[in-house]
Amino acid sequence: MTLVDRALASGYRTPNEKINFACIGVGGKGHSDTLDASEFGNIVALCDVDENTLNKMGARFPEAKLFRDYRVMLDKMGKEIDAVTVSTPDHSHGPAAANAMLLGKHCFCQKPLTHSIFEAHRLGEIATKMKVATQMGNQGTSGDGLRRGAAQLKAGIIGNVKELHIWTNRPIWPQGIPRNPTKTPPSNLDWDLWLGPAKERPYADGYHTFAWRGWWDFGTGAQGDMGCHTVNMPFMGLELRNAVSVQAEAGEDNHDSYPKWAIVTSEFAATKNRPALTMYWYEGGKMPPKDLFGKVENPPDSGCLIVGDKGTIFNPSDYGQDARVVSGGVEIGEVQFPHSPGHMAEYARAIKGGEPAMSNFPGYAVPLTKTILLGNLAIWSPGKKIEWDSKRMHAKGAPEVEHIIRPTYRKGYSLG
Repeated sequence: MTLVDRALASGYRTPNEKINFACIGVGGKGHSDTLDASEFGNIVALCDVDENTLNKMGARFPEAKLFRDYRVMLDKMGKEIDAVTVSTPDHSHGPAAANAMLLGKHCFCQKPLTHSIFEAHRLGEIATKMKVATQMGNQGTSGDGLRRGAAQLKAGIIGNVKELHIWTNRPIWPQGIPRNPTKTPPSNLDWDLWLGPAKERPYADGYHTFAWRGWWDFGTGAQGDMGCHTVNMPFMGLELRNAVSVQAEAGEDNHDSYPKWAIVTSEFAATKNRPALTMYWYEGGKMPPKDLFGKVENPPDSGCLIVGDKGTIFNPSDYGQDARVVSGGVEIGEVQFPHSPGHMAEYARAIKGGEPAMSNFPGYAVPLTKTILLGNLAIWSPGKKIEWDSKRMHAKGAPEVEHIIRPTYRKGYSLG
């Protein structure tokens, strides 16, 4: 009987009771996600399309049952699982998370939450309907530094914010390239399962393992990889939801591999708490204008500048932990913010009936993911200003990006 079954039978959850986790994708970031989950419960099932990766993690958790296909795992182990972690390539996030939640399983999913805007929206709907605990793997959200910086922005310490300039050292994988020659997949890899919902293509070098991020069919490029981190603090502090337009400059794009560089401009309408503002995203070695850095010498290759009418905040890290004022001479002062017990601890607490994790799907991860992925519509059509209808999830006058907003899955995969 799972923790969920026991809770239903008894009418309450025992805080000290162990959670039964199943982990989907246990290599790369999935390795640390699995180990983190094991601190808060039992690892009862492991799933990975790479047999070598699966067996290596299986040796650490000999009691766990091993699977190559998460659909089979959920079918066979559903009654023994309370919660899942999803740490696959981006294109499999949506179907894996949806399938688990529709069975009533709590869900932790790596960032970006999904490969497309519609998938993110749908996961939010499912999480709400099924009343499951959820969390996205943007771990900086649980840090005091990020929460303090967001609270300072809400308090208006630099006045009305008019511009954001956010840059990254990504891509650190090949982009703007043709496909490598077709090869026979290695014997340890189930290539068909790795493709999952994506359209069929032959195996080649440059997909499995890490380099998949640079391909439109599998990853979400530099912005998808790091935006949920580097944009996170201003997103929390400035309500960066539902941009009204996006436009991009970008390098040559074959619409198969993301371009080598891009600059994306997103416009946000005014809210009751702040005026309209513009966010500039830089990737592939592009940087904000030098005169914006004020006292900052030798800025790092990833960071964020938040420009207000009373001063500028500089954040020199991807995770939003070290914000400081670099121009304007304003005093930061003390601010109040909720402290976190730790990122995975928030997820475990929510599973056991505690307050939701900050980066839960419906209230936080879905709108953040939508904000980030909207930039990729502009990268697909550089030079074109795309007007965005957030309620309808519709790019006005840009039918060429519809397949990025709402992907088509291969047979056997769905969002339920």
